[in-house]
Amino acid sequence: MLTRKQLELLDFINRRVQRDGVPPSFDEMKEALDLRSKSGIHRLITALEERGFIRRLAHRARALEIVKLPDAMEAPGFSPRVIEGGESDARRPSSQAQVDAVDLPVMGRIAAGVPIEAISLESHRVAVPGTMLSGKGSHYALEVRGDSMIEAGINDGDVVVIRESSSADNGDIVVALVEDQEATLKRFRRNGSSIALEAANPAYETRMYRDDQVKVQGRLVGLIRTY
Repeated sequence: MLTRKQLELLDFINRRVQRDGVPPSFDEMKEALDLRSKSGIHRLITALEERGFIRRLAHRARALEIVKLPDAMEAPGFSPRVIEGGESDARRPSSQAQVDAVDLPVMGRIAAGVPIEAISLESHRVAVPGTMLSGKGSHYALEVRGDSMIEAGINDGDVVVIRESSSADNGDIVVALVEDQEATLKRFRRNGSSIALEAANPAYETRMYRDDQVKVQGRLVGLIRTY
């Protein structure tokens, strides 16, 4: 499992390599991650190298090579867009984001683990930037409980932003309603008349259902993390 900063750095390096053909400089990485010194970048790169995500190439400028990417970055259905801050910040946008902030209803809790009782009642509201919202559909938010999606960058206590949808593509992270009773947050896979709800944590097994047992309630488009 990668930390948030490790994932941010890997994503930044990958995007720059795809765009420019070479990795960014250490100064560019420091600025992109808002770190005070390049020593923090060195520590992050060492951690990514130890975990097998990047490789340093000897005797070359900007000598970094992407070896692999985590599932959360490879999957076509999810590109994490995260807001971070204190608890008060989660419910009140910053002055820079106030212009396009949108209030969304928080519709209770969603299990990133074993399915829990289906959610349907608004508990409170949360402000999110309009740029986080995807498409023209309605959106809502849910509080995450459980750790089954940690390798997709979704932690216990996060607030996920969901775009309402009754369909999903393979690889999407969705809110799935199981047998009209239990709701869970999982990666969606369809194989013929069967649907697999996959966790992003090896401690949890993939659950298989008939297609008439699962209803997609929405797709994940972002999340809010508080500390």
